[in-house]
Amino acid sequence: MSITKHPEQRVGIFIDTQNLYHSAKNIYRARVNFGNVLKDALAGRRLVRALAYAVTTESGEEKGFFEALTKLGIEMRTKDLQIFAGGAKKADWDVGLAVDAISASPKLDSVVLLTGDGDFVPLVEYLQLHAGCQVEVVSFGRSTSGRLKEATDHFLDLDLDPRRYLINYRGSVRRSGSRQAAGNSVRDVFVSAPDDSIAPEGGEASDIGRITGVE
Repeated sequence: MSITKHPEQRVGIFIDTQNLYHSAKNIYRARVNFGNVLKDALAGRRLVRALAYAVTTESGEEKGFFEALTKLGIEMRTKDLQIFAGGAKKADWDVGLAVDAISASPKLDSVVLLTGDGDFVPLVEYLQLHAGCQVEVVSFGRSTSGRLKEATDHFLDLDLDPRRYLINYRGSVRRSGSRQAAGNSVRDVFVSAPDDSIAPEGGEASDIGRITGVE
C-alpha cells in the first residue's frame, strides 16, 4: 500500500527487541543491525519518541546493549525474567508496548512497530481506526504474521536486504528456524551482542542520533 512520508511527519517507533533478535538468529544465524533498521524505519521524518522493550537477566550481560540503545536516543523499557515453579519462563512485553503506543498516539502521525508478532494486529487496528495514525510494521518477512502484514499500512521487509539489516550475515537461510523463537532462552538475546550491532552502516553508533535528530 502506498503511504505518505514527509519530513514533518511525527513518528513514534516501538521496538519488540526479542522478536527481532530471535528472527535474525533463527533465520540467518546473525544479529540485527539496529542502526540501519532505525534509519530506514524513520525515513528522514521527525522522531518524537523511540522505545525498546526487553528483559533483564541475572547475569546482567545485557547492560552494554541497553546503554548502546540509550545513546541512540531510544528509551528502554525493561523487566525481570519471571521463572515459575516447574521451570516455566515468562517475558511478555506485549501489553506494555501496546499501552505506550496508544498513550503516545495523540502526538503522532505515524506509529512504527518493529515486530513480526501477530498479537499486535488489534493494536494496529485500534491506532488506525481510533487514533487516526498511519501504522507501519518493520520486521523479517519470513517470521512475520500474515495477518499483521495485511493489517498494517506499510510493511518494510528486512528479508529484502539482509546485508544491510544484519551483522555477520553470511548469505545462508535457516529454512526451519523462522518459527523457533519461542523455544530460545531469553538470556540469548543479549549474549554476544556488542555495540557494532547498533551502529548504522558506515558509521559509529552515535551517528544514528544525528540521523534521527536525537543527540
